[in-house]
Amino acid sequence: MVVVNSLMATLHHIAAFTLTACLVYEFIAYRRGLTVAEARRIQRVDLVYGIAAGVMLLAGLLRVYFFEKGPNYYFGNHVFWTKMALFVIVGLLSIYPTIRYIKWNPLLAENKVPDIPDKEYRNIRLLLWLEMVGLALILFAAPLMARGIG
Repeated sequence: MVVVNSLMATLHHIAAFTLTACLVYEFIAYRRGLTVAEARRIQRVDLVYGIAAGVMLLAGLLRVYFFEKGPNYYFGNHVFWTKMALFVIVGLLSIYPTIRYIKWNPLLAENKVPDIPDKEYRNIRLLLWLEMVGLALILFAAPLMARGIG
């Protein structure tokens, strides 16, 4: 069982690191004056971000219910619920940028650069920044919970 627990923890952590890398990339790469190639890369990275979030959630739930300390430990821990709430908030914050990236498809299919209006640019920059803050708080909460705080 120790090996399976370790494999699940590894999968959970790889997904978390992948999600983090994708968000950091989007945060850095999203700017005015994107090229077609840069816009497509942001779309691909955003897709990987979503997949990593799904894998992380699935692996985390499997760990809660079938591995590690069991649901009673986690469900009674307020840091766990804080972490889950932050995960949901970050996920909700990511919806608008993802929708906007998908709406670039017709332009990118014609090898045209997406036109990003000022308001949209500011909104997405703010949302990416808020996602980064939420992710930092999740990364702060995780070791607290793992050490039995909460």
